[in-house]
Amino acid sequence: MNRGAFDFITKPIDFIDLSLTMAKTIKHALYLKETLKAIKENNILKMYVDENVLNFMGSSEYESTLMDNETIDATVVFIDICGFTAISETAPANTVVTLINAYFDEMVKEIMAQDGYIDKFIGDAIMAVFKGEFHLDRAIDAALAVRNKINKLESLGDGLEFKPKVSIGIKSGEMISGNIGSVSLKRLDYTVIGDTVNTAARLQDAAEQNQILVCESCYLKVKESFRFKEVGTITLKNKANPVNIYEVLE
Repeated sequence: MNRGAFDFITKPIDFIDLSLTMAKTIKHALYLKETLKAIKENNILKMYVDENVLNFMGSSEYESTLMDNETIDATVVFIDICGFTAISETAPANTVVTLINAYFDEMVKEIMAQDGYIDKFIGDAIMAVFKGEFHLDRAIDAALAVRNKINKLESLGDGLEFKPKVSIGIKSGEMISGNIGSVSLKRLDYTVIGDTVNTAARLQDAAEQNQILVCESCYLKVKESFRFKEVGTITLKNKANPVNIYEVLE
């Protein structure tokens, strides 16, 4: 067979190989594009959804256990920025958002350092949950660290005479953990609920600025690890019986 005839046979084969290579390259490029898009979307999602929730959503049992719940033993902490409501009534909206984000960021760092996770932001307050070993000790350590950090901060708002202070309520015990919300609305909140959570919120309501309050059951569990001052017996909102409370000093 002469060279011309050989070229005639091999050129179509080369063209097919080139087409296959280009197709694979295009497919790979599209795959990379979709991967980058997914990474970007996931990073954005992480700004709005707690990492524990994202990990749960990625698990194989996610759909089958969507509305399941479990009773856990954990500690809930409510932290409120005292006096911030008054600032929000007078300061420009952009200043308010910048301030609260800056304060929240400092608080979140201390919570995460003790392996706590942010359940939600509620106006100018944070609800955090601590699970696992020594969850009450870690929650109190985080609360003390948050208070110390906030007390060291100067006012971050231009022209605002505002130095942040916090009031904190802590309660440890059983609570229900799961997805709470409406399937019809397609809106769920992966959170904890129960009397323990309600009591922590009421303790925060009762706390003055710079105070960290716990109930007597928590005090008895960790009284050897921290220094406390007995505040006395008070009646918490929506609680039938008075509660003996203690302030965490250090």
